[in-house]
Amino acid sequence: AGVAGLQAIATARRLGAKVRAYDVRAASAEEVRSLGAEFVELELPTLEGAGGYAREMTEERSRLQRALLAPHVADADVLITTAAVPGRTAPLLVTTDMVAGMRPDSVVVDLAAESGGNVEGAKPGEEVTIGGATVWGGANVPSQLPAQASHLYSTNVVNLVLLMHSDGAIAPDFDDEIIAGCCVTHAGEVRHAPTRELLGEDKS
Repeated sequence: AGVAGLQAIATARRLGAKVRAYDVRAASAEEVRSLGAEFVELELPTLEGAGGYAREMTEERSRLQRALLAPHVADADVLITTAAVPGRTAPLLVTTDMVAGMRPDSVVVDLAAESGGNVEGAKPGEEVTIGGATVWGGANVPSQLPAQASHLYSTNVVNLVLLMHSDGAIAPDFDDEIIAGCCVTHAGEVRHAPTRELLGEDKS
């Protein structure tokens, strides 16, 4: 239930739908409930990492999560998935068997299709049929709302620059988690942990 998920919840609620949502991050429960939706709680530990993003999970935990989600998926007429881990392959949340178990004419939207997909069988920019359900995979979704995407991007860039600005100069405070999370290199040092890992320099 990140930005896209919360917007989907709000839109569905305005249309009068009964909405249930799930997220591996415990902090999302309050956000989901504030929009009038039911938060699905699974008997699993939370996976909230730095900056409020979800952390990667083990394959064993993924299998257990899918098993616990299966009855909720089967009961849905519309399923929207938005789970992503920055710089990583999107977690597989829904298998083809789970989709095939949905009611005929159900609709599945996978907004993470470009980064591997939350739904098995989803293809970026395409509609596919699995069982009796139609599955659509998102492809470059921001380009479909260029004005809004440009406005949001420019606003974020301005706010980031202002956050790093002090006394007329750029002076990044690396104790700030936003600045620390955005910085790739500084003073000859690779500071971004995923980049260090890809370069084989992660000593942690």
